Amino acid sequence: MLFKSKPVELPTPENALPDRSQPAIFNPQHFVTGRSIVEPVPNNLSKAVFGLGCFWGAERLFWQLRGVYSTAAGYAGGFTANPSYEDVCTGRTGHAEVVLVFYDSQEISYEELLAAFWEAHDPTQGMRQGNDVGTQYRSVIYTFSEEQQQQAENSAVLFQRSLAEKGYQAITTDIQAIDVFYYADDYHQQYLAKVPDGYCGLAGTGACYRPE
Repeated sequence: MLFKSKPVELPTPENALPDRSQPAIFNPQHFVTGRSIVEPVPNNLSKAVFGLGCFWGAERLFWQLRGVYSTAAGYAGGFTANPSYEDVCTGRTGHAEVVLVFYDSQEISYEELLAAFWEAHDPTQGMRQGNDVGTQYRSVIYTFSEEQQQQAENSAVLFQRSLAEKGYQAITTDIQAIDVFYYADDYHQQYLAKVPDGYCGLAGTGACYRPE
């Protein structure tokens, strides 16, 4: 979102910013659908977390998909508890900008969400996404189960083949079990619904995800 030079190496727990005592303040209802973006949600729903650069465009990508119940912008993968956006932008919290997705697996599968994730960005860029440079913009998939972890890892192998056909290098996406998801403050939730002409940095590679 801010085209400035930022740290491109993750901090350590020792040099990360200190925790904040209070979480962000946000509306628990989705600005577009009016549905809850916090648990409890209906029992039939599953959840997933993806990071593919600036979370403004990433969140809109997912809330528009059939079968997605609600989405939320936030942070994961770092060390600082309850980080603010300004904290994350320093590169000293270790967090990536991510989207929490609540979805109905009877209407959309986890693999379909993975396909949308892979095709919407360039997962080979390391600590950046296009003009957005910094650790917060790295490509990540944070999983909630062994099944999700295996599916995500398998999907990376499949998409790597498509990327190679177009001359891209190795995928740098971090795929691991989630620790904690922190909600961003209300300004960032469903941002591109509130500001339709706002910045969206999503740009795919043109490679297609082809399931086996």
